[in-house]
Amino acid sequence: MNNIDEFRSADFGKYLLASKVVAAGKEKFMVHWTRKFFEYRLSHPQIIWSDLLPLYIKELDSTGSYKDWQIRQADQAVRLYFSNFLMSISSKILHGATSTVNNHTPQKVALQNFQEALRLRNYALRTERTYLNWVVQYFSFCKTRNPSLSENSPCSADLVRDFLAYLVMTKNVSASTQNLAFNSILMFFRLVFNQDLGDLKNTVRARTGQKLPIVLSVDETKKLLESVKGTTGLMLKIIYGGGLRVNECCSLRIKDIDFDQSLITIRDGKGGKDRTTLLPASLTGELRSHIAKVLTLHDKDLAEGCGAVWLPHALDRKYPNAPTQKAWQYLFPSANRSIDPRSNIIRRHHVSDSTLQRAVKVAIKKAGIHKHASVHSLRHSFATHLLLNGVDLRQIQEFLGHSKVETTMIYTHVVKNMRNPVASPFDLL
Repeated sequence: MNNIDEFRSADFGKYLLASKVVAAGKEKFMVHWTRKFFEYRLSHPQIIWSDLLPLYIKELDSTGSYKDWQIRQADQAVRLYFSNFLMSISSKILHGATSTVNNHTPQKVALQNFQEALRLRNYALRTERTYLNWVVQYFSFCKTRNPSLSENSPCSADLVRDFLAYLVMTKNVSASTQNLAFNSILMFFRLVFNQDLGDLKNTVRARTGQKLPIVLSVDETKKLLESVKGTTGLMLKIIYGGGLRVNECCSLRIKDIDFDQSLITIRDGKGGKDRTTLLPASLTGELRSHIAKVLTLHDKDLAEGCGAVWLPHALDRKYPNAPTQKAWQYLFPSANRSIDPRSNIIRRHHVSDSTLQRAVKVAIKKAGIHKHASVHSLRHSFATHLLLNGVDLRQIQEFLGHSKVETTMIYTHVVKNMRNPVASPFDLL
């Protein structure tokens, strides 16, 4: 395809109109940018399109005639043409030549099989729901492309590229959201149909950029924590004092608290990793009093026949008495008992993280803090304040549970603005 005449502009335009990948009215711009790429390609006939695209974008940028959003649109247009439009044609040809029995599995059965496969691999319930939700959204997108589709229609991977492009160009999702959608659908086709989606590196991708975390000053943190009382306040103090993620704090068990060494053990954290972090010594008295109340509540549950807590990885079969032992009880149990969605057993789960999220929103407003902060901001503040106090970056990395020190280094960009800030020239006038 080295000739400008081989650019299938009419077919590409029809594809854009039918696919609904781009917002209505933007189709002509996509065709325009792709046509310009083919004109540029005449001077570089031997270079494959994926290697030529960066040069084309650089050429557009060097002219100074186009804005950033136009250059980004040009990049998306070319990727749509080669990774979506041409690949859709190839997929139709291939699909017409070969068809597997698995592709005729009804959607409901496919979703059930996907759910079972995720549970066999011990995925968290929240991850399971997120993955299933993205697959349902993918099915819905496919139906908009072809209204005649129903739940008994074949599950096809042909439209995955279009769905990922649709998320970026129509829904304007972030890079992390697009990656989550892709991973969900990738896992679905691998586990249910034993089908790999192939190379998608050249598809339209959401923009990525380095964003600084929202960090509270020491004074703001103090005001925030003073605005929240009771168990919720204790949880926020632990999150800030040890740099915990919100779900890590909610799922703590009594055995994870080491008063003698002032340490908190995080079990099965992000990535399935265990680690230890700091337990503020000033919280010892408040935490001991809280544990006494939790154990009283546990004794009441035992008396009513509902004191067996959920254990991961079939530990309840390995240690039959562990679910009722005090050490395994959640440090922050829910106020009400509920039905386990997997086993249908009535038991007391840990408190929901939404409780903390709501409390922090109220506390931020009450404390007069005008930042878009959340519970996770306390974790960011923990790391930043340790850096301000001269704690080694590697040690902070271990406390946070980061796999790479590069992830932790983001806080060095924040702390430089908090430590001896440079005076504005305006203040020197």
